[in-house]
Amino acid sequence: MFPLQRPRNRFLILCVLAALVVCACSPAASPAPFEQGGESGAAPPMYAEEARDTQSNFAAGAVNLQAERLVIKNASLNLVVADPGESMDRIGSLAETMGGFIVSANLYKTQLDSGVEVPRASITIRIPAEKLEDALAQIESESSLPPLRKDINSQDITSEYTDLQSRLRNLEDAEAQLREIMASATRTEDVLQVYNQLTSVREQIEVLKGQIQFYDQAVALSSISVELLPNEAVQPLTIGSWQPVGVARNAIQALINTLKFLLNAAIWIVLYLLPTLLVIFLIFGLPLILFFRWVRRLRQRSKKPAPPVVPPASTPPTA
Repeated sequence: MFPLQRPRNRFLILCVLAALVVCACSPAASPAPFEQGGESGAAPPMYAEEARDTQSNFAAGAVNLQAERLVIKNASLNLVVADPGESMDRIGSLAETMGGFIVSANLYKTQLDSGVEVPRASITIRIPAEKLEDALAQIESESSLPPLRKDINSQDITSEYTDLQSRLRNLEDAEAQLREIMASATRTEDVLQVYNQLTSVREQIEVLKGQIQFYDQAVALSSISVELLPNEAVQPLTIGSWQPVGVARNAIQALINTLKFLLNAAIWIVLYLLPTLLVIFLIFGLPLILFFRWVRRLRQRSKKPAPPVVPPASTPPTA
């Protein structure tokens, strides 16, 4: 009787061990259950040896990752240029020359406070991270003025990347053990149970690989976003040879905008509102006025008193 149950018990032990390995693949990369020692509940020597190998591999990988910090660098610029369209084309060519590519590029028109329409452009490129400083210097040379805004952001992802790598290794170990368990299973229900766990582990592995690939590309390629403004957008307001600045400039510009608004409102009132009200009055107002006058006349006629009846004069009697 006992010899018949031993394979079944071994299969259950293997399933439990595989489930423990899957549970150990947490974001914190906690140690595997096989590392817990003690007099009571000690793991079999075979699994303890595998756990030590896994731990040593993890430690070696962590040391290699920490030898070089993984940093994502991105930059953004606001530049004033003579021709935003031409500058946008040159920046795109610069990205391709450096081995990068254009993420997005937009050329459009905008209206200044004075009512003048001017071109404006924005472009985002990705270039090798080691060429970021050189690319920024060449982009800034597009303008004779210093950048209106310049931001360089750095994000250290070494810890997150190490965590993803450790979780990936644990899941790949769990996948290998689940495949061995499924290969030794004989009952259909046991095969299906292990297969479901194997499918879940495989999905987690694909997700982690996608995140690691995203980090690899973000570290290898830096992003630069450039906003290109025309010279007219920053030209001071000029009245003759005087260029008011600060509060005076803002006050004069506000006065001009107010006068422009009032003039536009007067034009709309004269050319649109008054003719519209006149048409509405002729269609609806005048007929109503005539109707009420007619009704009033009818009421006045109905209230007018009738003339008194005069009796006929009687003739005096004759003598």
